[in-house]
Amino acid sequence: MIGALPIRNGSISLKNAQSGCGIGKAVCWRGGYEYEDLLACGRGEMFGPGNAQLPLPPMLMFDRISEISETGGEYGKGLVRAELDVKPDLWFFGCHFKNDPVMPGCLGLDAMWQMVGFYMGWIGGEGRGRALGLGELKLAGQVMPNVRKIVYNIDIKRVMRLKLWLGIADGWLSADGEIIYRAKDLRVGLLKQGAALQPGT
Repeated sequence: MIGALPIRNGSISLKNAQSGCGIGKAVCWRGGYEYEDLLACGRGEMFGPGNAQLPLPPMLMFDRISEISETGGEYGKGLVRAELDVKPDLWFFGCHFKNDPVMPGCLGLDAMWQMVGFYMGWIGGEGRGRALGLGELKLAGQVMPNVRKIVYNIDIKRVMRLKLWLGIADGWLSADGEIIYRAKDLRVGLLKQGAALQPGT
């Protein structure tokens, strides 16, 4: 029953609670998610068949979602915050680059797209998540093996609930408390089976 769920700061998704999101599991009504929850999402067990999924490791780029809300964030329209515990043996350090290990910037960007897609499923959107682009990306630093923690933040700007659900958000990545990536107008759509991306979507 909904009253028994861990609600904090208005972070429960009422639409999901009413629709039985997650095949009747309380897991997708919470305001935060641990690693096993994220793996369940990657297996398609959280938002139902044909709907948003996170990638599975090694492409899953965070260990937990520490906060998710439909009302918070810079624009008051929702936020997602996630964390990655950085370890020197993470898979990308061994190949990018030899004797010069650094996390590829594209992986930090993909993590932010992943979070927007997760948010879209969390609020009840139907369809498979696909990154559709962004307006601007600035990288002002590097994630190297001596970094201990990455924090990602997404501020939802707009969700369009049309034939194609479209989420637009700004985001940032911090390494040990210093913001080093900033992205504007991250765009993620939810595509139903058989739907095609249209130019200019």
